Amino acid sequence: KTEANQLSPSAPAGDPRLCVQETVGYFSVLAVVLKTSNEAPWTDEFDRIELSCLIESISTSNPRIEWKKITNEGPSYVYFDKKISGDLENRAMIREPATLLITNATRSDTAKYRCEVTAADDQRSFDEIVIDLVVRVKPVMPKCSVPKSVPFGKSAELSCVEEEGFPKSQYQWFKNKEEVPDDHKTSLKFFNSSYTLDADSGTLQFITVRKEDAGEYFCRAKNDAGYAECPPQQMEVYDIDVLGILMGVLVVVIVLMSITAGICCAYKRGYFSTQKQTGNNYKVPAKGDGVDYVRAEDEGDFRHKSSFVI
Repeated sequence: KTEANQLSPSAPAGDPRLCVQETVGYFSVLAVVLKTSNEAPWTDEFDRIELSCLIESISTSNPRIEWKKITNEGPSYVYFDKKISGDLENRAMIREPATLLITNATRSDTAKYRCEVTAADDQRSFDEIVIDLVVRVKPVMPKCSVPKSVPFGKSAELSCVEEEGFPKSQYQWFKNKEEVPDDHKTSLKFFNSSYTLDADSGTLQFITVRKEDAGEYFCRAKNDAGYAECPPQQMEVYDIDVLGILMGVLVVVIVLMSITAGICCAYKRGYFSTQKQTGNNYKVPAKGDGVDYVRAEDEGDFRHKSSFVI
């Protein structure tokens, strides 16, 4: 409320006796108001974490406090009727007045949490805050695949996979204990190499392998919680002996031709004949009985010819 005490209108402008007196009146609104000291807390797996829910203003002496975990399946109770419930039953507690303390966080605790306070005696009787919790998980030893030997001038792929860490792991490759840079042109040792490195997928792809690319390789998976490495594996680079391969093929062809020619000669000389006639198994045709038999056209049986020798 503002009140002005006006002096005589005849008082000259700027007269120090001219003043305005202002009185401001305050009034209070009964309302529950929440706040938090950290809307996006994080912790490492198996550590403790506090989800801050502070009551900044309230008139109700015994408000109802609830905590809910919000996932894709929907909200579920964490604290209800003054009891911890769900999978946090033995791993959490309430720190007065409304803060939720998780004593042993696990990767499954990563989610959004909602603190709700209902104050029946306040004019604004309800307020809530949402806290986004992240539980970081250290990577486990990644699975690495390194070819044992690669022909010179050919392509080769090295892979690295780790699926346990949270947030998702990023990957580094090392050759002979020295990190392979993302861009080979930034390092004198790798300047002449020809490869692409994907830190998200963990793939090291050699476009054209050189002799200098031979060495001992291992991969490191890392995130904000830590890192893990796979054991080193040796990759060798060898030359392709084109002349030797051609000579080997030529020798095989000559051998096959020789075998084929030998088999043909053996067939021509009768070494593979199934039946042979010799003097021992030759049979003399049996002598005839001097009678010729013919079938008569109109008769159903044989008859002698008209001329025969007795």
